[in-house]
Amino acid sequence: MPTIARLPDLLISQIAAGEVVERPASVLKELLENSLDAGSTAIQVHLEEGGVKLIRITDDGCGIARDELALALTRHATSKIASLDDLERVASFGFRGEALASVAAVARLAITSRERGAAHAWKLRGENGAEPEPAALMAGTVVEMRDLYYNTPARRKFLKSESTEFAHCADAVRRLALTRPDVAISLTHNGRSLFQLAPADRARRIAEVVGDDFVAASRTVDAAAGPISLTGFAIDPTRASETKDGQNVFVNGRFVRDKIIGHALREAYRDVLHGARQPAVCLFLEIDPGLVDVNVHPAKTEVRFRDSRAVHQFVYHAIQRTLATPIQAAEPTPVSENRGQTTVFAEKKPWTSPAPTAPTFPPPLRHQGSLGVAEPAATAYLAFAQAAQRPATTSNGAADAPQFRPEIPVDRDGPPLGYALAQLHGIYILAQNAGGLIVVDMHAAHERILYEKLKTAFDSRQVATQNLLIPAIFSADPVDVAAVEEHAAALADLGFQIAPLGPGQLGVRAVPALLQSGDPVALARSLIADLREHGITRLATARRNELLATMACHGAVRARRQLTIPEMNALLRQMEETERAGQCNHGRPTWTALSLNELDKLFLRGR
Repeated sequence: MPTIARLPDLLISQIAAGEVVERPASVLKELLENSLDAGSTAIQVHLEEGGVKLIRITDDGCGIARDELALALTRHATSKIASLDDLERVASFGFRGEALASVAAVARLAITSRERGAAHAWKLRGENGAEPEPAALMAGTVVEMRDLYYNTPARRKFLKSESTEFAHCADAVRRLALTRPDVAISLTHNGRSLFQLAPADRARRIAEVVGDDFVAASRTVDAAAGPISLTGFAIDPTRASETKDGQNVFVNGRFVRDKIIGHALREAYRDVLHGARQPAVCLFLEIDPGLVDVNVHPAKTEVRFRDSRAVHQFVYHAIQRTLATPIQAAEPTPVSENRGQTTVFAEKKPWTSPAPTAPTFPPPLRHQGSLGVAEPAATAYLAFAQAAQRPATTSNGAADAPQFRPEIPVDRDGPPLGYALAQLHGIYILAQNAGGLIVVDMHAAHERILYEKLKTAFDSRQVATQNLLIPAIFSADPVDVAAVEEHAAALADLGFQIAPLGPGQLGVRAVPALLQSGDPVALARSLIADLREHGITRLATARRNELLATMACHGAVRARRQLTIPEMNALLRQMEETERAGQCNHGRPTWTALSLNELDKLFLRGR
């Protein structure tokens, strides 16, 4: 058995480098964080061969004193913490004091720095016995790392191609650029300038780094509660992709991959994402440093919260409220008789249903029983509905075949989804608003409306039932009959009354009032199938929303169903009042808009 011996300092640093220096991007991240902690306002990054041959960081920070240069390359030497209290409330990026020493152990490192107020700069090479020597530098610090893993060739074999390593380096720069939008950052690779980011506000920096398309397709997140706040952008569910690469989450400015926050995001998007799509976000969580432990991972990409459940619930509800924002009116497209002219519109205000006024004609029914949706009696809508029901007349005054050609005035202060024009193939509702044309998938929209109403009713234990005049009878297996008999009370809580009518028959006597227009047999069969597979306990807790979504799907208006104009408008108004009305229960979009400009392009108008 070999005797116990103390490891050489160089070997200790090389072992530590295996945790800190995984690839060139790891070195780049550590050096950039040091520049930001030094109070830099401008940082230049130069790379060669993906960062393997050269990484040079130039900043205008506070600099390092001559006498501290050698100490900066020593393990466990730092200016950022001095006691346990400092460690428990770390507010800087770095604090371990291992980065420079680890890099110097596996690469050729040189530091040139000029402290503010110093006569000139000093340069120190990361070699044993090296002494600082005078150098020329205006201000700040320049750190050069050359030939990564030159002394540990076995590790160099694990590096990927130049393009892959550079891609990781570029990602590291972009993430830190998102953290500090007030700092100018430039990146050069093999002498070619990739980007130069000037100081900007956070929204502009996100657009520059992540892309204007992301910001345009996202919703703004802004929530706060006590010592914690969450800001940034979350992608609209209809624009989500199938990869997780777009999830950028920062805790106190530090990029992290946190399972708690990731799970909260998935739960918040659960009702509105289609298939295997993943939400793209750029979120900044600010929390009291004393409530989060950043000393968990050598690369500092993981954190531990003192109260992880509270953080999870805060993030979940903040994103859920953001996604539940009601439909807002879009800015109308400037339009006039002559498309070469420009019409200036006043500032757009949120639409609210106007107070009903006494019409001069019989109004349509306020409650559309066949759909289970209600419509406020707005004057403009009433006039439009009445016009839709008047038959056309010929020149001799006789009533002709119905030819509905409504003339709808463009109401700039009208509802966001406008007023219905017609129905297309019994599937889509065509509506006109101030911006152009709105196309609504009526089944998907009605499905979301019913789903949200069912959730509200179930939460308040007020699921109203509708008795059927004639029970809907269907054949069933003995196992289905036994399940219905055993869980009759639980089914009643869901708004169903299902009773055995024989050894192989069941009868539906009542259904939830919200689903009265649906097929009672299909609703009952779906419910019993879920009941047999998962049990009533899981249906009422873990799978509750999935069950309600299935019920809403079966109860929603079906394709090929002809709707009246009042029914279509009632559906539009309910969509505007319903949370998450932009997506159905399966994450598909419920409506889309075509602006007048887009329609003009289709028909080459103005060209």
